[in-house]
Amino acid sequence: MYKRRPNLMLGFHGCDQSVRDKLVAIPDKVKKSQEIYDWLGNGFYVWENNQSRAYKWALDKQARGTLEIPSVIGVVYHLDYCLDFTDSEFIDILSSYYELMKVDLSVAGKEVPKNRDLPKDEYHDLIFRELDCAVIEYLHQKIDEQIKRDIARKGYSEYKYFDTIRGIFTEGGPAFDGAGIQTRNHIQVCIRNLNCIKGFFIPRKEVKFP
Repeated sequence: MYKRRPNLMLGFHGCDQSVRDKLVAIPDKVKKSQEIYDWLGNGFYVWENNQSRAYKWALDKQARGTLEIPSVIGVVYHLDYCLDFTDSEFIDILSSYYELMKVDLSVAGKEVPKNRDLPKDEYHDLIFRELDCAVIEYLHQKIDEQIKRDIARKGYSEYKYFDTIRGIFTEGGPAFDGAGIQTRNHIQVCIRNLNCIKGFFIPRKEVKFP
């Protein structure tokens, strides 16, 4: 009864200014990320209530030459049925699908993907999350297959599709000597069901008050 999360939330998506403007003008055309190293699987990504981190991500992309004008767009969304990795129940579920995936890959004669560092990453943050992405996408695939089997056999299924995925990430090295807090800690949300997005906005600049 308490698995769904209907409350509206604010997130921020780092992108090129041209992408920001298109999303504001044509909000129904949303492109999902489908990289094999996506941290939370494929979908539309937001930084939970973290505009500055989204902008830093866009700046990093500019430095690598993959966008021209770094920008941020605000996103109003809800999580609904969320694969939330701040909740041990969902971490346990993902772990069980990892074990199943290992067996399937072994039978097929394939290797299990690995998470990898960026070249010269002194903090070893495993930026390329090919393993994590593969397990999450495997989970979605198996749930989809089970739902379709159930509906064909009995007309309904007790399984449900996950609308969103949420995770806490630590990266960037210690904030100060001996710290457990790292400089780029953040919460990311991957939105699979685009109906969870209620709208986009261009963030305002804060003004002095009173």
